[in-house]
Amino acid sequence: MITYGSRDKIFLLSGKNYSYCMYVNRMGILQHLYWGRKIAAADACFLKAQRGVAAEPSEGDRNADMATGGMPQELGSFGRGDFRSATVVVRRKDGAAMSRFCYVSHKIVKGAVPLAGMPCVRKADETLTITLRDALSDIELDLNYSVSEDSDILVRNMVVRNAGKEAAEVEKAFSFCTELPDTCGTRSALRLAGAWASERKPIVTPIAEGSLRIESLCGYSSHAMNPFLAVLSEDCGEESGECYGFNLLYSGSFAITADVSSEKSIRVQGGVNDCLFGWQLKSGESFVTPQAALCYSAAGLGGMSRAYHDFFRENIIDPKRVYVRRPVVINNWEATYFDFDNEKLCSIIDAAAQLGVDTFVLDDGWFGKRDDDTSGLGDWFVNKKKLKGGLKAVIGHCKEKGLKFGLWFEPEMVSEDSDLYRAHPDWAIGKAGVEPCRGRNQLVLDFTRREVVDYIFETVSKILRENEISYVKWDKNRDITENYTASLPADRQGEFWHRYTLGFYDLAERLTKEFPNVFFEGCAGGGGRFDGGALYYFPQIWTSDDTDGLERTKIQWGTSVCYPVSSMSCHVSACPNHQTQRTTPFATRGAVASLGATGYELDLTKLSEEEKAQVREQIANYKQTDELVLKGDLYRLSDPFCTNYFCEMLVGKDKTRAYVVGERFRGDPCDHDRVLKLRGLDEGKTYTVKELNVTASGAALMGAGLFYPRLPDCGSWIWHIEEVR
Repeated sequence: MITYGSRDKIFLLSGKNYSYCMYVNRMGILQHLYWGRKIAAADACFLKAQRGVAAEPSEGDRNADMATGGMPQELGSFGRGDFRSATVVVRRKDGAAMSRFCYVSHKIVKGAVPLAGMPCVRKADETLTITLRDALSDIELDLNYSVSEDSDILVRNMVVRNAGKEAAEVEKAFSFCTELPDTCGTRSALRLAGAWASERKPIVTPIAEGSLRIESLCGYSSHAMNPFLAVLSEDCGEESGECYGFNLLYSGSFAITADVSSEKSIRVQGGVNDCLFGWQLKSGESFVTPQAALCYSAAGLGGMSRAYHDFFRENIIDPKRVYVRRPVVINNWEATYFDFDNEKLCSIIDAAAQLGVDTFVLDDGWFGKRDDDTSGLGDWFVNKKKLKGGLKAVIGHCKEKGLKFGLWFEPEMVSEDSDLYRAHPDWAIGKAGVEPCRGRNQLVLDFTRREVVDYIFETVSKILRENEISYVKWDKNRDITENYTASLPADRQGEFWHRYTLGFYDLAERLTKEFPNVFFEGCAGGGGRFDGGALYYFPQIWTSDDTDGLERTKIQWGTSVCYPVSSMSCHVSACPNHQTQRTTPFATRGAVASLGATGYELDLTKLSEEEKAQVREQIANYKQTDELVLKGDLYRLSDPFCTNYFCEMLVGKDKTRAYVVGERFRGDPCDHDRVLKLRGLDEGKTYTVKELNVTASGAALMGAGLFYPRLPDCGSWIWHIEEVR
């Protein structure tokens, strides 16, 4: 797992299919040697001789520091000859910030290292902590590496510690740094970019000399850019070739960078966004960075994705929830928006009970003075004028019909027209005397302040204690602006972004622990905070506000590059679709939604008898296949971004079952007799494809394949595949 050779000062970390190697060179610098296919411990000395010593300056060289610019390192120092982007920058009282961090000691412990107040890996086999000290100041660093024998994910983070007597300010502190060598081939970067209702589109661009940077400046991970980057080899495809993944387990403003040196090596690093960042450290204080999950795959993007899916399910998502059957919900938002009363809600509940839905979720509009999006946020008490008898009346009707009840909150927001804002206008983010920047007619509460988080915890808890609620949808419908808090002095405003994120984590931790029987779903205007940090608290996240049966294929495909399908909340909605105005077949909407936690977002009372029959069939199908959604391996078969088809396949870990869902986008007279090769089956097993009445070996289904069905525009298909015993 983790070994250290004291004679050669070499560290070798090995997981399921990879090895990661580094050593302490004669300058005391922690030098990177290798990250790739699994190697034996005996090969580490070869790596040092081949890749390490050659990059070192000769002993006694007075110009040695200038040589570090071409040296592959585990941490980039600042202002001492390495002109690539630094990993950490700490400015001292005299204004100096140059650094050269050198090895002091290390320790190897069993298990994972918990992080106070932040999401972190729940388990690991071993953790290596390497302590470095700045040769030019009293700043120390701990570099943590957690390894699991059955995983291809290496978990990293850093702790910055002020071991001196005078205060210092951290201006940058990324979670990880690593270096990928020049392989004489073109490398590309894959990022998951997008916008509201169009999240996580895989964008691939070449990596050339200079710097590539992806980031969020929104105060949270954002719709625009996910905290994930992959570096792909020239021959990397869906199921072959090498790629490296970098995922921050963090929900705040972030940055990930890739710097190409003159020697063509690539330094990749990332963490809390360093734009306007500053964190004061008094003597003895530390700053702990978020964790990052690094992945090496020799089996292409698909291999990387499946490694991340297993990692999130086994090490991040709440173990009490991760493999438990998800409720099939009906959410009233697109059925009623703000315009509802008891009669409307009860009619939807009645229809849901007849169709096999598990849970009714009451969305925005049940609280305070809330008839549109201009008022009421922050007033978490029931509007009994709108709901006669309060929530208890609706909950009672749900119970009579055999349904559970769920409720929508937006805990981080406040309306200016609200009792909360009138009582505490200073609790909203902003600066006195400056007109606030509004979004969706609302402001953001200042979660850097403990009293604000405490208040929201108590008011939300009161609702959850007094009512029989089994499901909470936690929303967040705008970005963060101003980036200022009156709770911090002028010279500490650089702490704002990260402190806000810690406040969000504090509230999420307290609510999920206080109410362990409530299922929490994350949401941020759709998929604006779909990240590993949020998944630590929310087993599933509303994938996007765009529920169109065609667009969702792209959104779910891109999300699956890093995140498991079980974490995606996927609903069937009405047509014409409320976001795109497109009409797609009801069956297609259900098929695409079945590749995630399935639910409904429409007025069930307006369905035809044929559509009601399809709902019953869709729910039965989902309950038949949800174990594959929760536990199976995903294989992406047909890319909706560059073909006329979308197709994904879930395969059981034991290879006895599989589930295929596909959609054809456009009718094309020449688009026929195309072959779809399945993946992930056992070549030696014999399978039946139920819908086609076909029996064949795994080898034949993967090697020869099946023909794509001939379908109309936005037509879909489902195949259930089982081993013949």
